[in-house]
Amino acid sequence: MKKMNVELLSPAGDFECLKAAVQNGTDSVYFGGSLFNARASASNFGEDNLKKAIDYCTIRNVKTHLTLNTLIKDNEFEDAVLLAKQAYELGVDALIVQDLGLAKYLMKHFPDLPLHASTQMTIHNLEGVQEAEKLGFKRVVLSRELSLNEIEYICKNSNTEIETFIHGALCICYSGQCLFSSMVGGRSRESWQMCSALQATLYTYC
Repeated sequence: MKKMNVELLSPAGDFECLKAAVQNGTDSVYFGGSLFNARASASNFGEDNLKKAIDYCTIRNVKTHLTLNTLIKDNEFEDAVLLAKQAYELGVDALIVQDLGLAKYLMKHFPDLPLHASTQMTIHNLEGVQEAEKLGFKRVVLSRELSLNEIEYICKNSNTEIETFIHGALCICYSGQCLFSSMVGGRSRESWQMCSALQATLYTYC
């Protein structure tokens, strides 16, 4: 049987939330920059605060994951790459990405920077996880609609790291479909912020 390591990840909408998570024992945190993350209503982290957050966590042995988990338009691509480059140079531990074009570019130009497939990709079965692994993702964040048995099956039959939400999922439809909700009701990132405000995440490394 594979050895399974467990890691607790907490969201951080601003620096005070980040400090609270770190001081209360989280293993890692995830947060967004000022652009290209699905939690647009949070305070998030500009360039100065991004460095402050990464430095604060690094010296306390807490891993940092930056969310670049929206679909990137053509005219946004250069700015998204610049943000990824800044985070990489500041020492971020991983990027959480939805856009496959952006992911492919980052894998080519920053091969030692781990990329995690965002829950926004709606990966909900073993086949999806295996495809993400083939593409080069180090970790897959599963859709939150999966049962414990389905998660266990995926973990036992894949080699990539698996992440799943354990608290705070308030979505009333299928997670990862915020673009669809924005077309239907005019709300996407704001709805995601409501869903994400209290989330913590349990990682199982398979």
